[in-house]
Amino acid sequence: MPSPHWSAPVAHAPVDAVVPLPGSKSMTNRALILAALADGPSTITRPLHSRDTELMADALRALGAGIGEDFADWQVLPGELAGPARVDVGLAGTVMRFLPPVAALASGEVAVDGDPRARERPMGPIITALRALGADIDDGGRGALPFTVRGTGAVNGGQVVIDASGSSQLVSGLLLAAPRFEKGVEVRHEGPPVPSAPHLAMTVQMLRDAGATVETEHNVWRVAPGPLRGGERVIEPDLSNAAQFLGAALVTGGRVTVPDWPSETTQPGDALRELLAQMGAEVTHGADGLTVRGTGGFPGGFQGLDADLHEVGELTPVLAALAALAGSPSRLTGIAHLRGHETDRLAALVTEINGLGGDVRELPDGLEINPRPLRGGVFRTYDDHRMVMAAAVLGLAVPGIEVENPGTVGKTLPNFTELWASTAAPA
Repeated sequence: MPSPHWSAPVAHAPVDAVVPLPGSKSMTNRALILAALADGPSTITRPLHSRDTELMADALRALGAGIGEDFADWQVLPGELAGPARVDVGLAGTVMRFLPPVAALASGEVAVDGDPRARERPMGPIITALRALGADIDDGGRGALPFTVRGTGAVNGGQVVIDASGSSQLVSGLLLAAPRFEKGVEVRHEGPPVPSAPHLAMTVQMLRDAGATVETEHNVWRVAPGPLRGGERVIEPDLSNAAQFLGAALVTGGRVTVPDWPSETTQPGDALRELLAQMGAEVTHGADGLTVRGTGGFPGGFQGLDADLHEVGELTPVLAALAALAGSPSRLTGIAHLRGHETDRLAALVTEINGLGGDVRELPDGLEINPRPLRGGVFRTYDDHRMVMAAAVLGLAVPGIEVENPGTVGKTLPNFTELWASTAAPA
C-alpha cells in the first residue's frame, strides 16, 4: 500500500529531463468501447494501464467482451453483451458516462455503482436521455448512481435533447454506442456551453476512424447506425498528464521534453503549448517531441495567466499551482463545471493553496490567484489525481509539502511519484 503521505521533492537545480508518458486515458477508454462494439477483433496499441482504464476493461469483460493482454497491448474480441452483471465505475467519469449506453445494448440486468463521490457526480442527463432513446433504467428517482440498466439486447435510438453543460462526457457516451442503436442517434444540446470541446472532437474522430458515419453542427451530433470496424487503434501519449512535467521547466528555469508529441491531435492537453508560452516559457516542437524551457524560474521568473479554460478544464489544478508561484496575478475562468469533477476542484484548490499561505479567491466560474510566499504543510488531495499533480508542482519551490494519499494518482498515472522524483530531483 502507498504511504498515506508523500514528501513532494524540492528542485535544487533547474530540471533537465526527457519524460516519456504512457497513453491517453481519454483515448484508451474510447478505444475500448469502440473495440467492444466492433464487428471483429481489435488491438489497442500503447494503451494506458491505470485504475480508470482497468475499470473500463473490467466493465466490458463483465458484459461479455474478451479483453486480454499481449505484452502491454490489449487484444479485444467482441462478444454477445449480456447480464446479469455488476459494474464498478470507481470515480472514472469516462466509465460512468460511457458504459451505461453499452449496458443498454446488453440482454439482462446490469447494476452500476462506484465510489462514494461518484454518486454525487452529474448522471441525470444521460439517464434521462437513454430512457428517451428506449432504455429501461431504474435509478430510484435519484438521477445518479447507483442504478440498474435492464437491457433487452437493443436500443431504439433516434433524436434526444440533453443539457451537457456539466460534462462533455454526457454527449460522448451516447455517441460512442450510437452505431449499434437501431436508428443511430441525433443528440442536441440545449443549455450553457458544453465544456471540453476537444474531447467531443476526439469522440467524433475516433468514431469516424472506426467506420462510423458522424455529422456535426453547432450543438448537434448525428451518428448513423452501422457496423464498427475492428483493427489496430494506436493510443497517443496523455498530453494532459504532461502539464506538471512541462510546468517543472517553468518553475525551475530548466528544460523538459515529452517525446512523441503529435503534430495534430484532438487532446485538450495540446493547449499547454500556448498556455505555458503565455506564462513566459520557450516552447518548441520537433522530431524529439515537445520541449519547454523556463526562462527565469521561481521566484518571479515567469508571469501569471489570464485564460478561459472552459475547453481544457482538466489542466486547471496544475496551472493554478504554477500561478501560485508566478511573478504576477492570474485569473482562470470558464471552469465552473470543475465543481462536479472528482472533487469540487475550485473549492479544493482554494482551500489547499490558501492553507499553505496562498491567496486564491473563488470566482463564480473560476479562480483569482495572487502569488504570495508559501510555506510547507499537508496538502489534501480529495481522492483527485490532479490535486496530487498540483501539489507536486508547488513542492518544487516550497519545502515541506506533504501530499495526502498520493496513491490516488493511480487513476491516470500509476508511476507518477517515481517519474516525478526522477524529473524533479534526479540522482
